[in-house]
Amino acid sequence: MTTVTNTWFDEAFRGTRVMTILRGMGTERSVELATASWALGIQSVELPLQTDDDADALREVARLAAERHKSVGAGTIVRPEQVSLARELGAKYLVSPGFDESLIQNAADQSLPFLPGVSTPTEVQRASSLGLTWLKAFPASWLGPQWFSLMKGPFPGVNFVGTGGINGHNAKSFLDAGVKVVAVGSALEDPEQLQLLADQLSLG
Repeated sequence: MTTVTNTWFDEAFRGTRVMTILRGMGTERSVELATASWALGIQSVELPLQTDDDADALREVARLAAERHKSVGAGTIVRPEQVSLARELGAKYLVSPGFDESLIQNAADQSLPFLPGVSTPTEVQRASSLGLTWLKAFPASWLGPQWFSLMKGPFPGVNFVGTGGINGHNAKSFLDAGVKVVAVGSALEDPEQLQLLADQLSLG
């Protein structure tokens, strides 16, 4: 059984505090937003993998990322078969909305860094005991910035990626509370969001 760790994110998230999530946007729009993100200095891009169209978009964005020496993740990983599919499509890491030890182990066995979702101290503690140091806190807007401030006390070694309901207007409040990376998804329907995030967070 492969040892579980996700310290890979230490380097992947170095120097960047924003991740873009391109959910259900199709290949053309996903490529457009991924390219725009990279141009602004937002290095981390995730594409949820739920439909055949998502798979096509992930394959193409991952191809373009490889040409630029960047890594693209596959998100909404909730079933074992998605792990191997994501790997075949070119994803370099996986993201899940919840905490499932069997999925985490499955990804580790296939050498894919895994970012599981958590929303309670119990889940954070379980993840930490497995050896994970990067966790996705979801839904961040429901948890609120104070949740992250409170988690720093008992779990000083955990790095949180705040996801869900974050946009260019409230991102700073989460970062100030201790979130290492903010992930922005549906807000990207607003064409001003990428630039707003890049400007506000001194990226690009």
